[in-house]
Amino acid sequence: MPPALRLLEPRGMPTLGRDSRRLSAARATVAGAFLVLACALAQPGAADPPREVPIGGRLPDISLRGLNSPTRSLAQYRGRPLLINVWASWCGPCMEEMASLERLAWLEPRIPFAVIGISTDDYRDRALAVLRRTNATISHFIDHDLQMESILGASHIPLTVLVDADGRVLDKIYGARQWDDSESLQLLTRTFGGRRMAPGPSAPLLRSMRSGYAPASD
Repeated sequence: MPPALRLLEPRGMPTLGRDSRRLSAARATVAGAFLVLACALAQPGAADPPREVPIGGRLPDISLRGLNSPTRSLAQYRGRPLLINVWASWCGPCMEEMASLERLAWLEPRIPFAVIGISTDDYRDRALAVLRRTNATISHFIDHDLQMESILGASHIPLTVLVDADGRVLDKIYGARQWDDSESLQLLTRTFGGRRMAPGPSAPLLRSMRSGYAPASD
């Protein structure tokens, strides 16, 4: 190299050797892995479970997988108040109140709302066995992915959620009760409004009326 050019050569600046290049490549690989992980966590599928809708909030539109009825959208129940009962086959108190919900539903057209059930069972056949044994006529759905359990706030069951015609949560009642007795009918009248509801037929008469009904199996 000519002396003039040698004077321009930078001094004290080491060149990158093979080990330095490997270290830089490793750092780039780690940084890329963190970037991929961050992008994956930002995807909708990696989001936390849906949050509970509080009283006064509006329920989102969710597809309800049918047990003894066709799969339906929650939005299909808009336009009329709705009573949603959350239960499971292993829940004793749930079984205790199930017959009263049937009797309540049989008060139609005197009741100004629809009645549906949501099972949180892990196994569909266990939920269906309950519906067959009780000869259920109410539309029931199964909550496999626990979306409805999270949205409704079913930290323990049974839970009954009262929803207005626009999909807004009016009240949440935890624990079992007889839904066709005078006290419960007064509660429903106050919550949903409208004319006063009276108790329906006695249990033996209701059983005879329902003798020809059975849930569909799919």
